[in-house]
Amino acid sequence: MEKLQANFDAMLRSTPTLFHRYMFDRINWNNRLLGLVGPRGVGKTTLMLQYAKEKLNRNTTLFVNADDLYFSTQHLVDLADEFVKRGGAHLIIDEIHKYKDWARELKLMYDYHADLKIFFTGSSILDIHKGAADLSRRAIVYSMQGLSFREYLNMFHHIEIPAYTLTDIIQHHVEVPDDFRPYVYFQSYLEQGYYPFSQEEQFNIRLQQVINKTLEIDIPQYAEINVSTARKLKQLLVIISRSVPFKPNMSNIATMIGVGRNNLSDYFLYLEETGLIAQLRDGTGGIRGLGKVDKVYLDNTNLMYGLTQKTSDIGNIRETFFLNQTRVEQDVITSKISDFEISDYIFEVGGKNKKQKQLQEAENGFIVKDNIEQGYMNVTPLWQFGLNY
Repeated sequence: MEKLQANFDAMLRSTPTLFHRYMFDRINWNNRLLGLVGPRGVGKTTLMLQYAKEKLNRNTTLFVNADDLYFSTQHLVDLADEFVKRGGAHLIIDEIHKYKDWARELKLMYDYHADLKIFFTGSSILDIHKGAADLSRRAIVYSMQGLSFREYLNMFHHIEIPAYTLTDIIQHHVEVPDDFRPYVYFQSYLEQGYYPFSQEEQFNIRLQQVINKTLEIDIPQYAEINVSTARKLKQLLVIISRSVPFKPNMSNIATMIGVGRNNLSDYFLYLEETGLIAQLRDGTGGIRGLGKVDKVYLDNTNLMYGLTQKTSDIGNIRETFFLNQTRVEQDVITSKISDFEISDYIFEVGGKNKKQKQLQEAENGFIVKDNIEQGYMNVTPLWQFGLNY
């Protein structure tokens, strides 16, 4: 216990508090069992440490990593018992998915200790419904993605712009500092601004590590697949990264990577859940995520630049950015006449010379243009959709 407390102190000392991710104020911290999931590298650990540092009593709080060597001989439930006996009130468990019986033991901890609040972080592929210890009735789980363009400007350039709703953006209600020039920063964000570690040295190496650990550790651990299948996932990711964008033909892909066609939909879902790809569906499902997949994108533009050795297609980059930034607050589906549909709005994404032709049949059609600073009529700058969260 003393060693765990010492590790916690060291982490608190190195935790910055000047900038908070968008989820910090959205989480209801009063929940007894609270989870924060998301792709590797988006800042889940830092957010939990910030909350502990700024809002909780250090004497009654403990932060542990589920991968700590301590748990090679000790159980989480035993740690919770001892912690509560010593007056503990908040137990934060980082990377819970690395602990073998995490679901069963979280359930026991929740049931045994009514006065203990348990917060945990985990991979976005983590399924609280899986297994005998269904936590769905006990745990409130939030999902977090990487930095928006707005957060990037604040975190790395100290430019503070409020978040705007989709309605604000398309109605040109966005206000920015008079001297702000978005395209001084926009390309840098597209290339390496999505992850909070973007400004660290050797960013590309760190990004490759995120990709490899997701493919070689997170997905195999969850799906109980072997190493050779993990290699197939990497092949599939490379195929997607080279497409503009990718319209999946399951039979062809199955042949290319040497797997059964029936397994491919699971592979796509694993890649999507872990934040490596985004699947754009149609509206036939009626509920988010249930429609038929129409297009497949890499999850964010940083992955596009990191995975493709050649320059990525600019049209694909624009569409990837739009989908990535708008999906946090809205359900985005494919459009029959254009690129995207959100509620009753139709969006066609392109460069500054993009014409209105494809929107002639749309009542609420909008052109989203790259390389313009201000919007007018039904034309909105692409970069402004990065202010949505």
